[in-house]
Amino acid sequence: MNFDYWKWLHNLQSTGTKYFMLAGGAFLFFYILFPKAFSRIRIQKLFPKRKDHYRDVMFSFMSMMIFATVAYIVFTTLRPYNHIQYGTIEQYGVVWFWLSFVWMFFLHDAYFYWMHRLMHLPFLFKHVHLIHHKSTNPSPWTAYAFHPLEAVLEAGIVPLIAFSIPINRVAFTSFMIFQLSYNVYGHLGYEILRPIANTKIGRWLNTSTAHNMHHKYFKGNYGLYTRIWDRALKTNREMEA
Repeated sequence: MNFDYWKWLHNLQSTGTKYFMLAGGAFLFFYILFPKAFSRIRIQKLFPKRKDHYRDVMFSFMSMMIFATVAYIVFTTLRPYNHIQYGTIEQYGVVWFWLSFVWMFFLHDAYFYWMHRLMHLPFLFKHVHLIHHKSTNPSPWTAYAFHPLEAVLEAGIVPLIAFSIPINRVAFTSFMIFQLSYNVYGHLGYEILRPIANTKIGRWLNTSTAHNMHHKYFKGNYGLYTRIWDRALKTNREMEA
């Protein structure tokens, strides 16, 4: 099959648009327009430096090119073999539609935990994951700031989902927007879920505060959406007061 440059470019444009709208929108709102208005929910009182933002955006752009390539392979080259459904929701029913979203949520949560633990092995941390951890005080731009090898592993969730169970295209696209939104929230630097962060439910979520502590201390809180794996494997770091 010949390489279709325009389809790849479309994937890059789609990925980039979501990133700059969500990460850029959050950065504009919390860091440019209203930083003082939300100072009481700021996690670290200091702000990242301009050079940190430039570095994060540069690596994020490289990550987006890799994400676009993985999407092209899965949804163009291997489209006849994956399980993404392009028909109507009624093809499998509304219940299956929502159950598939739950499946993607927990599959990604587990995949990310173990991939993230792998990234913290000394050799991989020093030569790969350290790029992401240069942002000890993360901002929304940090969401996609990965070393190229880590970006490949991060994108591994796409074929894992696509070749698992039948999933409607709308459900998959919605989940991709959700995962980026949660990723931006995790690196926001503000705890917008503070009212529930210390509740029984909040103790099982990987909140922005929890992930910020991971960036600050480099250990513990390896999860993405939840702290189920962290609590089960005793890698959870309790919230600071």
